[in-house]
Amino acid sequence: MNLEELMAFFGRNPMLSMALAGITAALIYTEFARLFRGYKSLRPAELTGLINRENALVVDLRPIADFDKGHIPGAKNVQMSQFDPENKQLAPAKSLPVVLVCKTGMTAGGAAQRLKKAGFEKVYVLDGGIGGWQQADLPLAKGRG
Repeated sequence: MNLEELMAFFGRNPMLSMALAGITAALIYTEFARLFRGYKSLRPAELTGLINRENALVVDLRPIADFDKGHIPGAKNVQMSQFDPENKQLAPAKSLPVVLVCKTGMTAGGAAQRLKKAGFEKVYVLDGGIGGWQQADLPLAKGRG
């Protein structure tokens, strides 16, 4: 297919052309936003390595009932409604890696941005949240842990 045929296709299919342009713009925006958000996403296997190598603090932002049903071993539960970077469990960890966990990985992004603004050096979000952890067949602890 040459450029002339491609231009003819776009001319005959304006809706497809606009959809392609929109999807391309959305992908570019998403990738640039990811570069400048200040925190990184971790896969479950990367989290286990970070816990073992660098004594990462895992903060579970889910409601206490969900936390009690199953959480990453060693995680601390901090309710999103009470989330504060100066929290007594969080403040001492400013130089440690801090990994935020929620149900799907979406809520933790906002909390991660707050930690970065408060001066935390190494902030991560668990990709896929606790659901991603479970899909990787990694163990959960029960109770208040």
